[in-house]
Amino acid sequence: MILPIIMAGGSGTRLWPLSRSMYPKQFLNIVGDNTMLEDTVARLANIETAPATVICNNEHRFLVAEQMKNTGGDIILEPVGRNTAPAIALAALRAMESGEDPLLLVLAADHVIQDVAAFETAVASAQQFAEQDKLVTFGVVADSPETGYGYIHRGKACGEEGFIVNQFVEKPDLEKAQTYIDTGEFYWNSGMFLFKASRYLAELKQHHPEILKVCQESIKSATRDLDFVRIDEKIFNQCPSESIDYAVMEPLCSVEGSDAVVVVPMDAKWSDIGSWSAIWEVSKKDEEGNRVLGDVITQDSKNCLVHAEERLVTVLGLEDVVVVDTKDTVLVANKNKVQDIKKIVDVLKSADRSEWQLHREVYRPWGKYDSIDNGDRYQVKCITVKPGAKLSVQKHHHRAEHWVVVSGTASVTNGDNTFLVTENESTYIPIGQVHALENPGKVPLELIEVQTGSYLGEDDIVRLEDNYGRA
Repeated sequence: MILPIIMAGGSGTRLWPLSRSMYPKQFLNIVGDNTMLEDTVARLANIETAPATVICNNEHRFLVAEQMKNTGGDIILEPVGRNTAPAIALAALRAMESGEDPLLLVLAADHVIQDVAAFETAVASAQQFAEQDKLVTFGVVADSPETGYGYIHRGKACGEEGFIVNQFVEKPDLEKAQTYIDTGEFYWNSGMFLFKASRYLAELKQHHPEILKVCQESIKSATRDLDFVRIDEKIFNQCPSESIDYAVMEPLCSVEGSDAVVVVPMDAKWSDIGSWSAIWEVSKKDEEGNRVLGDVITQDSKNCLVHAEERLVTVLGLEDVVVVDTKDTVLVANKNKVQDIKKIVDVLKSADRSEWQLHREVYRPWGKYDSIDNGDRYQVKCITVKPGAKLSVQKHHHRAEHWVVVSGTASVTNGDNTFLVTENESTYIPIGQVHALENPGKVPLELIEVQTGSYLGEDDIVRLEDNYGRA
């Protein structure tokens, strides 16, 4: 049995402003109609697998639950990020609790694979090696000297469809990368793997026993919460942070005469979508080489990426430029400099601005809100509540709220009273009043919320009851 393990952590800062800390690229539909996480699951449709296990952090749990609903797999919550080796260990230990020893197909939630058939063929080839107790990695057939990827150096052939791995190589400079390409013996390191759960854990015990020990204690003390498997923060915080390459793969390859690690070549139009230029490369373009999305007009412009979310964006006389317009920010960058976008994010962090972390529109398990205006003592939000959903029973110490229903029907708890508020009706929540909002209807509820008070931060919410485990 193959058990997909989907790694859905990461903040995707190089795709700012579309990707942000609380809503990173793996949960966005940047390339196609589906989100990157949904595409990762969809490309497994023709492979016989168990329901996928997703590993993510606590802040993204409801995004994952929404996009993975009805799949039936585990969602493991890492309280702190500790890189890929411990994350995979948690999934392996969890998978073996039932007494089974599945093949773990380790995937990233933020990769693009355009040739799904080639991906399926590579997985089938890798499966035969994994069943022989090999640890298999997928090497992307390199067609250019990329400096943003690590490389895998292949050794002698292993059967007809694989090679023994000589070594894993760090990201090279351009000259060295070109040398790699010229030899024909190097692949891009995709970060995807296939191996038995037991074999991985045995190698981890051999080369990094401290990681395995903490992960064993973490799984032993894990608790179930709604759709999630919660890992104890105090225990997991003691775990060393290490990638699977450093913790297991490279030590195995360094053993003289070892044939334990096998690379299966994969030519599937793969990309890790690590920058706006990478998105431009994999996207459909017009006759001038422009990739446009949204309300965009281009004139005398070539090889540009223009992404418009909120308004008309016009581009005149530009070449090799990225323009990304969202509800609260605009990015204009040379396509050859987009790898440095993280520097802008760092400036936003140091200035304690929210734009690095949140969009103006914020998703919650019950729906979403859009912060449409704000001032020193007021904030205006458009709130959308999904049918049947309910916000927490809560109160605020520093703000009052006015609610005006725009469409749908709201069930409002205001102190000791519970009543319905319909379209064009309103209610007022005083400071300190216990209140709740629910959508009892069959259509989305939309309302305008006007907050007034001395402090309007999201941390001025005292949750007394909550359907989503946040009280």
